[in-house]
Amino acid sequence: MILQERIQIMCELGVYMRSSAPEWMEVQAQAERENTWFIPRFTTAAIGAITDNMLREELLTAWTAGYSLPVGEHVPKKVGLVLAGNIPLVGFFDMLCVFISGHIAVIKPSSKDKCLITHLINWLIARDERMAERLQIAERLLGCDAYIATGSNQSGRYFDYYFGKYPHIIRRNRTSVAVLTGEEGTELLDKLAGDIQLYFGQGCRNVTQIWVPEGYDFKPLLEALKAYDFVMDLPAYKHNFDYHLTLLIMSNRYYMSNESIVLTEHPAAFSPVSQVHYQFYYANNPPTAILQGNTDIQCIVEAGGVPPGMAQCPGLHDYADGVDTMSFLSALNG
Repeated sequence: MILQERIQIMCELGVYMRSSAPEWMEVQAQAERENTWFIPRFTTAAIGAITDNMLREELLTAWTAGYSLPVGEHVPKKVGLVLAGNIPLVGFFDMLCVFISGHIAVIKPSSKDKCLITHLINWLIARDERMAERLQIAERLLGCDAYIATGSNQSGRYFDYYFGKYPHIIRRNRTSVAVLTGEEGTELLDKLAGDIQLYFGQGCRNVTQIWVPEGYDFKPLLEALKAYDFVMDLPAYKHNFDYHLTLLIMSNRYYMSNESIVLTEHPAAFSPVSQVHYQFYYANNPPTAILQGNTDIQCIVEAGGVPPGMAQCPGLHDYADGVDTMSFLSALNG
């Protein structure tokens, strides 16, 4: 496949993903049956983020123009992909990068997010039989020329052991934070609530800690977060909420809650599901410079940075861990 063909078929996939085709609707329902965290509105949000910010011809054309990619036929490399499963289709972008770069993606989906990505690959193969060579599902990633693996800090050590001698990108736990000024209006706080609670707060781009000026009034934020009260309908989320709230009460620690999420002061950027940490800063000394040097942080939501409401809408240049995946893949051609 030449580059323009690869771009075109991904645009066609985007059209399909935006559709209400019965088989596509059914596989989304299947995804929820297999993983109860994948509720319909969150799966829809994940699909929309991909189709709106990635699978459009003008976006793909401008993106690929910035790299030295083979335009015509060439000898591709096999790139093994270990996908995460914390949010719906979280591994799609890695697959897209490998395919668009002209290589062969050998994919090991997460057991938590298998049917969505498998269905899309099968749709692509039905559309063009050449895709069967380019996108392959595998239980074991053997004989690959390079690897991209995403997981926890613990699994990252195993990835280092198995893939370290090959060209690789290995991703570990990351999270996101927000820096507020106290002057955010209702509209921005409503958007920030989505950055916090979309996907039940389980993505690396979910805000799990907020930095606020001393004297900050938390009531408007707690009110904005009430838009996501429906998360308590999921028993697994409610269990997390009850458990961590109980720990705070038993530890006699101060907390604030709107009965669907808990805010508590804590220095850690990572927080449990159903909980957000906060820290105070002096009004004239925001912590942005310190946060930018923290390798655990994926993105910072703030004025002049990632706008509220956009944390979960990464574009084609918003690479995980700040590692340019397309540059990595382009280098394999050399």
